Amino acid sequence: MMGGGHLMWSSMYGPNKPGSGKRVDWKRIGALFLPYWKQLALVLLCIVLVQVIGLVPAYLSARIIDVAFPRQDYPLLAKLVGLIFGSALMGAALGVAQGYVNSIVGESIMRDIRTSLVAHLHKMPLSFFTGTKTGEIMNRVSSDVDNIDNVVTGTLTTIVQNVVTIVVTLGAMFLWNWKLALVAIVIVPFMVAPLNSVGRKMYAIRKQTREQRDQIESITQETLSVSGIALIKSFAREPYEKKRFYDVGTTLMGLEIRLASVGRWFMASIGATVTIGPAILWLVGAWIAFHGDRQITIGVMTAFIALIASRLYGPAAALAGVQVQIVSALAVFERIFDYLDNETEEYEPKGAVALPHVGGDVRFEDVHFSYSPERRILRGVSLHVAPGQIAAFVGPSGAGKSTITQLVPRFYDPQSGVVSIDGHDVRTVTLDSLRRDIGIVSQETYLFHDTVAANLRYAKIDATDAELREAARKANIDEFISGLTDGYQTIVGERGHKLSGGERQRLAIARVLLKDPRILILDEATSALDSENEAAIQAALEIAMRGRTSLVIAHRLSTVQNADVIFVVDDGRIVESGTHAELIAKPGLYARLYRTQFREIPAST
Repeated sequence: MMGGGHLMWSSMYGPNKPGSGKRVDWKRIGALFLPYWKQLALVLLCIVLVQVIGLVPAYLSARIIDVAFPRQDYPLLAKLVGLIFGSALMGAALGVAQGYVNSIVGESIMRDIRTSLVAHLHKMPLSFFTGTKTGEIMNRVSSDVDNIDNVVTGTLTTIVQNVVTIVVTLGAMFLWNWKLALVAIVIVPFMVAPLNSVGRKMYAIRKQTREQRDQIESITQETLSVSGIALIKSFAREPYEKKRFYDVGTTLMGLEIRLASVGRWFMASIGATVTIGPAILWLVGAWIAFHGDRQITIGVMTAFIALIASRLYGPAAALAGVQVQIVSALAVFERIFDYLDNETEEYEPKGAVALPHVGGDVRFEDVHFSYSPERRILRGVSLHVAPGQIAAFVGPSGAGKSTITQLVPRFYDPQSGVVSIDGHDVRTVTLDSLRRDIGIVSQETYLFHDTVAANLRYAKIDATDAELREAARKANIDEFISGLTDGYQTIVGERGHKLSGGERQRLAIARVLLKDPRILILDEATSALDSENEAAIQAALEIAMRGRTSLVIAHRLSTVQNADVIFVVDDGRIVESGTHAELIAKPGLYARLYRTQFREIPAST
């Protein structure tokens, strides 16, 4: 029977399983359990002992019926009943121990899966997150892992327990009376035969339900965030979003109903078999006894009926019943492994070296880059920023300014050309050493739902309070923070929404100043500030940028007039470069942009 079960599962979830072109990686799943083999061995020992002890009540019951009652031997009866009590208590104690150790193993494995998945996602390239819905990612990390929780912590143990129960019970039954044992097992194949076709259908539907749950998670993430709910309210789109959520939920409901219905007739037939089996055993066993087999007594028949109902057909039915959980887990394991198999950005060529102390020399040599084949962003960009220089990038929106700066820390890699720091191609050095000396303040400031101090210390975990205050002072926000009710221990709220846009931006600037990088990237770092705060921040940044190589992106040209070199970017190319004075004197794009922003300059200038 066990050999047949192996073939059944192999055919069901082999290379031709629905919804996927690859075999379920049982070896990989098994590797999750390997670190806990000692605990698993203890669980298995407890299971075997519990099942062996579980045979005792049936055997003793047969003795009570065939010996104690006919002899009216009450002391023997009391002794046998006492042994039944003892075996029950011993089995219960072992069961508790088994459950405790099993919980340790199961929850440890779940922790390992979650940690591996989240750690792997942290290493994924930025392009993965820009091309994947946040809701889908969250669904894989939370809901998908939770879906295999019951399988890892309960179902797999249940399978082992039921298999051991069946094996131990069959062994005892054949030793007891092989004729009745043969009659008992004849029905079992009829209970498992339909599993193949039923399992295939369940597997396919379960994969569809997981994909649909990704959609629900994505909609929830998008519409219930602070930004999302503000957008919905501003456009009065509540009815539209309600209908969109209802439609996706209706599709999921249909899939769940189909999943519940697929095996219902099968489970009903199993339930009927559990009842019919003992009746057949009574019928056939009585016929054998009536024709001269004196070993088949009323006590033996009663014990056999008790065994096959609770320890043979029951476990067989339970094994069929866990089909749904196993099918769900296989589909989810596949989804989790798909994420774990994605190539991370930590791909570094053999021999990659740590970048030594960064001087800050940045070069682009004929760099071409595109996010997709049909959308070319950078076209042969070449530039040089000397150590300690302030380099500004200006030009129309979408020209490629931000993309240029994102290639420096290797958020993306160019299709051709070389980006180098201090003469080292950034693709040949370790990512950790590359990003260690690069600080970034982007246009979209992100703060954690934590205290001001915790958000600042994200740049330097061991920073002292004095260092926090100094960085905040340079960013012109120390006075504001000190005026808060809880000062630096004030919670900033989800994504920092308890602060104004300018306050968030200044806090982000303070955070990067605390890191004290050799290369500073400012992508519209002062865009959210009013004129007064902008002037203060610009003065602080000018001090902070001294001695550092600074790459500054700005639409307001007034903020970059003092840059050592200005690169004018248009349609993915560097079309001009020079100082403000040099560029304003030429009839080029920079001069046109400048005149547009400062109308007071005569057209002849």
